[in-house]
Amino acid sequence: MILSGKELAAAIRAPLQERAQAVAQKLGRPISLFAVGSTDDYGAYVYLKKEAAAAEKLGISVTVREVNARTPVAEFLDLLRQASADKNIDAILIPRPLPDALAQSGFTRFIAAEKDIDGMSNTSMGNLFLCKTWQDVQALPTFVPCTAWAVIRLLDAHHINPEGLETVVIGRSPTVGKPLAHLLTCRNATVKICHTRTRDLAVSLQGAQLICSAAGHAGLLHIGNVPAGSTLIDIATNLDKQDHLCGDADTQALLAAGCRVSPVPGGVGPVTLACLLENIILSGEKKIKESL
Repeated sequence: MILSGKELAAAIRAPLQERAQAVAQKLGRPISLFAVGSTDDYGAYVYLKKEAAAAEKLGISVTVREVNARTPVAEFLDLLRQASADKNIDAILIPRPLPDALAQSGFTRFIAAEKDIDGMSNTSMGNLFLCKTWQDVQALPTFVPCTAWAVIRLLDAHHINPEGLETVVIGRSPTVGKPLAHLLTCRNATVKICHTRTRDLAVSLQGAQLICSAAGHAGLLHIGNVPAGSTLIDIATNLDKQDHLCGDADTQALLAAGCRVSPVPGGVGPVTLACLLENIILSGEKKIKESL
């Protein structure tokens, strides 16, 4: 069974333009997104421009500042300080990967939590990891990383309840693997985290009922290591030998083995973008509530 994300993404996005217009009327200006993108990573930068274009179609004002390996750390951090303090900026987005010096600068400390639409600031992450139950997550005053949130929404849309499932998350990044594992734990899944140093992935996957993979390795998951009949959420984006976009999974073979698989493209990706756009609008709506 294919676990498509296109229908869910369309449902999330359907009311967003009207909500953006309502916020703009109350603020007296469009919702404003400030993004910083690294031109050193072509794929990530192109995707950022796609996100910006999608936001602009909703009537959101977007400013994109470019950085690269030559950008001084002080200049980068100053950009974030200014954006966090600017009352006319409602949302901040810093896609990764960043150049090493910028990535290691502790920049997440300088993002205002109320504007942190991808849940990467220290405050946002701290709030998330203090959650124990799903009720705690639902009561969060800050945002959750969009890709991790998209996986949960995709599971819910296909009526897959992670409670009690033996679950493996492949990847331990702070943007996807770690927050996703924690969200699934809050949904009462029993979660194991695997990564590049996992000695025998096939052994770790034995008995897995739900697998979420963000390894970034085409062909990593196949009928030789994925239990038949399991559910696989493929989060990765890779290029195969023919330069076609793919995930970590041998999708067709796993479907034939009775697995449920989210496709790449068309699975988690469109839902992540929809969640990001929704969070931009939520940042404006929260500003209005705080002013009442």
